[in-house]
Amino acid sequence: MFNVTTKSMQWGEETLTLETGKVARQADGSVIATLGETSVMANVTFAREQKPGQDFFPLTVHYQEKYYAAGKVPGGFFKREARPTEKETLTARLIDRPIRPLFVPGFKNEVLVMCTVLSHDLVNDPDIVAMIAASAALTISGVPFMGPIAGCRVGFANGEYVLNPEVEDMQNLRNNPEQRLDLVVAGTRDAVMMVESEAYELTEEEMLGAVTFAHEQIKPVCDLIVSLAEAAAKEPFDFTPPDYSSLYEVVKGLGEDKMRAAYAITDKQERVAAVAAAKEEIKASLSAEQLEDPNLGSAIKKLESVVLRGDVVKNGKRIDGRALDQVRPIQCEVGLLPRTHGSALFTRGETQGLVVTTLGTGDDEQIIDALHGNFRSNFLLHYNFPPYSVGEVGRVGSPGRREIGHGKLAWRALQAVLPAPTDFPYTIRVVSEITESNGSSSMASVCGGSLSMMDAGVPLKAPVAGVAMGLVLEEDGSFAVLTDILGDEDHLGDMDFKVAGTENGITSLQMDIKVAGITPEIMRQALAQAKEGRMHILGEMSKALTSAGEFSVHAPRIETMQIPTDKIREVIGSGGKVIREIVEVSGAKVDINDDGVIKIASPNGEAIQKAYDMIYSIVAEPEEGGIYKGKVVKIVDFGAFVNFFGKRDGLVHVSQIENRRLNHPSDVLKEGQEVWVKLLGFDDRGKVRLSMKVVDQETGQEVPKEEKAEE
Repeated sequence: MFNVTTKSMQWGEETLTLETGKVARQADGSVIATLGETSVMANVTFAREQKPGQDFFPLTVHYQEKYYAAGKVPGGFFKREARPTEKETLTARLIDRPIRPLFVPGFKNEVLVMCTVLSHDLVNDPDIVAMIAASAALTISGVPFMGPIAGCRVGFANGEYVLNPEVEDMQNLRNNPEQRLDLVVAGTRDAVMMVESEAYELTEEEMLGAVTFAHEQIKPVCDLIVSLAEAAAKEPFDFTPPDYSSLYEVVKGLGEDKMRAAYAITDKQERVAAVAAAKEEIKASLSAEQLEDPNLGSAIKKLESVVLRGDVVKNGKRIDGRALDQVRPIQCEVGLLPRTHGSALFTRGETQGLVVTTLGTGDDEQIIDALHGNFRSNFLLHYNFPPYSVGEVGRVGSPGRREIGHGKLAWRALQAVLPAPTDFPYTIRVVSEITESNGSSSMASVCGGSLSMMDAGVPLKAPVAGVAMGLVLEEDGSFAVLTDILGDEDHLGDMDFKVAGTENGITSLQMDIKVAGITPEIMRQALAQAKEGRMHILGEMSKALTSAGEFSVHAPRIETMQIPTDKIREVIGSGGKVIREIVEVSGAKVDINDDGVIKIASPNGEAIQKAYDMIYSIVAEPEEGGIYKGKVVKIVDFGAFVNFFGKRDGLVHVSQIENRRLNHPSDVLKEGQEVWVKLLGFDDRGKVRLSMKVVDQETGQEVPKEEKAEE
């Protein structure tokens, strides 16, 4: 019934298995990839005909995490998986980016790739397994795909690169000082296609070494996919790339001069208008048959690419007149908004970000429900890209894949320099509003985010800056690396290489390659040029803010205290009664975790002190020999019980009330009376022994020994 093909190999410490032929047999390509006990099913389908008038490649990649894969039931009212989580969206992008450039040029039929996590062993992250499964499914499907690709994750601990570190090791790098890198690399057997990383100030050489190490590890996986395809691949889809060379020559003859004149304009809005006008002039001179040619858009785009790229490699001339390694003019400003906790406006050329920081308490932490368990995050970064930032009109809705991806890139760049939660117990939310865009708004978010947090008084370990690098690679192997690329240079170039970091090293790196031919030489030059650009930007940022700003009067104050874990129950009380009383009486927010760390938050310092004192009175232990002010709560024949330390009572024996014989304690004491007592110690049964007579009841000071002796 089934014609099953299985291929396996030892990969690092686990076995990687690819299987096809048993499940989803009506899909064009279906592969289940398993690493350890993590399994992901990838299914590929594609349309046999191109939609009329289709002028782009409609590739859609979905990645789905099913809670059953980890033996969990989804939360919420409906108890089923709903909209994609941030992890699912980011993983879908992770798979899309390296495979998209490898479809045969000119192929514009609709393609759908769906990856579903079937099993998760909580050790091997399914994102890498999904990428491999998707590549294998594409390779055997018959779609015109110039793969395969493979991917892996690399860690860097104790000076050694680690292949596919466990999920737990990568869960929170900020709290794992031994692990300094979370790097994902994807590529073919011959070239790296995509890099995504979160790092802790690695040098350029360390980062390049990690990418090289990763590429060596994915080569045998590519070979495994090829062996699967040799045994189980379907017949290749009959597709011949369209030949529009004659149409291109016509378009070139009609519009090359106009397009060159348009791209010589440095202002973006004027240039966009001039390019659009040049296109209309070209179309106005074409015949009706040529206007209906589905390859007209490709021919015009090729002309744009040739015009933009030609002068870059030959003459080192860019469309805005800059040198290849020159950063656009930068203007930084902080403290723009009066009521926010921190704000900054970062402008680089025609790209601008208004970035705002808000400080919150533990109640504001984000609770993330993931396959491997729930965890909390106290650093949030949200990126917004409204249509007006590029002078357009358009639909405004919930964040799309672009917003989520760019926000996560900026998050990765900044989280490496955040203070430890024990040193700065705040939830930090950074929001980047992109108000203008002409290339690398995510890196503007990094720069603006760093300035905004420092303006809010966040004690960052160091400022962070980011820069986007580009590449123009010619067929003869000549190339030019561009610093701080414009939108057009990104759109028509061969690489988008974003590098962020401090003066000491790289904190985040993201690279997307549009050609399968980048070499270590190109990457080394790009990293070196990016470092120069980063240092220049950091220098410009330092002119706006050299140190952490004043703490906003509108931000909550938070104090922390550590209590023994066996005292947590006493602070919370039965059904939360005690902690609710502390909050109500003091007016402060109180948050306590399982380690006994208590955060007390309020804009009012007196409220914080009140809550602190109330908690201290519950958890602290009285010291033998200490003098305390207490209240008589009960009088008995042999003495008086005094509440002297929180809710703790002790006995003042009748012989310890005064330096004279008393008939009854009530001769000098009454219930509710405030008295000074000294803790003498504890008896054999743990009962507290107190004394009044050794303490001056007026001053609360211990009576000197000489006075005791005289009496």
